[in-house]
Amino acid sequence: MRYASCEYIGDDRIFIMDVRYFVRALAIIAFASSKPAGAEDALVNYKSLAPGIALDLAQAALGDCQRRGYQVAVAIVDRFGIIQVVLRHRYAGPNTPATASGKAWTAATFRNSTSNLFAISQPGMMQAGIRTLPGAVIIGGGLVVESGGSLVGAIGVSGAPGGDADELCAKAGIEAIQGKLDF
Repeated sequence: MRYASCEYIGDDRIFIMDVRYFVRALAIIAFASSKPAGAEDALVNYKSLAPGIALDLAQAALGDCQRRGYQVAVAIVDRFGIIQVVLRHRYAGPNTPATASGKAWTAATFRNSTSNLFAISQPGMMQAGIRTLPGAVIIGGGLVVESGGSLVGAIGVSGAPGGDADELCAKAGIEAIQGKLDF
């Protein structure tokens, strides 16, 4: 197989390249000038809630629930579902911190609101099995917190009369800090 040939015409040397040789030469040049393989993939960058913002979020949701007359617990988790903040109204039930934390963890790990998960996981539905996963709390009141289209954390509220009321407080908390997230 001939990749390159050299022909002499008088005193001038003219190279005639086979197309395959040219393509391979370009590939070698491109490979040699590129970054080392995997260098870009070695580290991952992500956004996550700062502790102060997480506290502001929890306080805003708790305050909204108090204005509505509800005694609740509020939990904020980071994007991985790890607890950052838990606040409990002094008259909230003893089960509310664990339930709020479970709702926040569920929203973060499934990247979906717990009320939506409730709707799509009814008995007999294809996703019904998520209700039996350890730690999953499939009751309204858990919402994801996003910034610039990226998940940065989640909030869970428990103790209001129903998941819908819990979710309203969670939404109010997110709205209160959204301006700090969108930069």
